[in-house]
Amino acid sequence: MSKRLVLTLSCPDRPGIVAEVTGFLARHHYNIEEAAQFEDRQEKRFFMRTELVPVSGATSQAELRSLFGELAEKDNMEWQLRDLAQRPKVVLAVSRWGHCLNAMLHKWKEGTLPIDIVAVVSNHEDMRSLVEWYNVPFHYLPITADTKPQQEAQILQVMSDCQADLLVLARYMQILSDEMCRQLSGRAINIHHSFLPGFKGARPYHQAYDRGVKLIGATAHFVTSDLDEGPIIEQEVERVSHSNSPAELVEIGHDIESVVLYRAVRWYAEQRVLLNGRRTVVFRR
Repeated sequence: MSKRLVLTLSCPDRPGIVAEVTGFLARHHYNIEEAAQFEDRQEKRFFMRTELVPVSGATSQAELRSLFGELAEKDNMEWQLRDLAQRPKVVLAVSRWGHCLNAMLHKWKEGTLPIDIVAVVSNHEDMRSLVEWYNVPFHYLPITADTKPQQEAQILQVMSDCQADLLVLARYMQILSDEMCRQLSGRAINIHHSFLPGFKGARPYHQAYDRGVKLIGATAHFVTSDLDEGPIIEQEVERVSHSNSPAELVEIGHDIESVVLYRAVRWYAEQRVLLNGRRTVVFRR
């Protein structure tokens, strides 16, 4: 009876939703240990995340799920009830830059990133030795313009074989096809080496240098068919100056990218990220 569950939901806003949900959980002998809610007043939509644990006499998880489904139907809720001990299975995709990959593997290995990294895919061989040092399967999947559909099908096959929940593009320098984006809607996170919506596309640090910016940043977002325009999960910035060269901006940016991607994937794994149209609601700790 010690399982820690997380309930997330969104629905059209109305008075009394919090009372109804918390009262339901109390009646079924679940104790709330963390709760957060948000009202999007422009969209008139309500969001809620609740961590709960069963106490003596608690309804079984299966029955709780069934009964809550009946309650949720009345309010047209989109909801999930998950056991936090069941960590999402993740496939990482990388090209030749390994800083985000190494950070993710290190955080996972030391136990501070609540996911299971089940495979790494890459269109280059450069990161093989690093990945295999962590005892993670490495899949070399080269790509050309002519073989893109076949290569993307291979990535999806790896995910299927591993029963992966999420694809993380850890500086994977290929643009996913519209079909790939459609199949992975809400299940793929990218790290972009810029503070979006500024400096989209390739070589953003060089774009930033050319514009003489005083802040550079990184953005983790869900992948969509619109390049670098998916719902944003997390961002961070670092102050720079006129004296920094493009190469120095790239070096500074690598650290920001690693931190931002780690946060985004961790919050996703902890069920803290809820989609809200083109935006997200992120219940940070």
